Amino acid sequence: MNEKRYDNNEMPLNNKSREPGFFRRFFREVWEFIKIVFISLAIVLPIRFFVAQPFIVRGASMEPAFQDGEYLIIDELSYLLRPPVRGEVIVFRYPQDPSQFFIKRIIGLPGETVIIENGSVAIQNDAYPNGVVLEESYLLPSLQTAPNMHTALNKGEYFVLGDNRFKSSDSRQWGILKEKFLVGRTFLRLWPVAEFGIVANL
Repeated sequence: MNEKRYDNNEMPLNNKSREPGFFRRFFREVWEFIKIVFISLAIVLPIRFFVAQPFIVRGASMEPAFQDGEYLIIDELSYLLRPPVRGEVIVFRYPQDPSQFFIKRIIGLPGETVIIENGSVAIQNDAYPNGVVLEESYLLPSLQTAPNMHTALNKGEYFVLGDNRFKSSDSRQWGILKEKFLVGRTFLRLWPVAEFGIVANL
């Protein structure tokens, strides 16, 4: 009987000889995947919670500027660097139920008095001690404000209104908005595609 001989360089490979290398490669690839996931989360999560987050418009309170079902990205970073500005459209936690998020426009700033009379909105502050009527070009003529009211704002307090004044629950009903409830300002409109782009807040 002929016996086949092998020298050291010709020894056949069997499953046992392949197992150590296979498992090393397998665990190395798993570890690389875990690192990629970890790094991705380390980048994405801070952005999601501290820089920007998505928001879907619900209801008609901000028509015609924002329609029901629009998908927005909210800038959460700006208000860490500067105070809110009049005219900006913001997202905030509803003061009477912080689990809900509202979208409205900033009308009155801290230290000011908001005066609503005969369908117009005026602001009293250091620059305008006798008051100045706001030119609200974002409103349709049929969406003027009522009823009449005077509201003085203290430090860290804002007066917010929906653009669709007849279909908005805002500072006229539930009062001032405290700074602690602010989430951020509208920044980017992702949906609908035809309206994609940076949001013009003012």
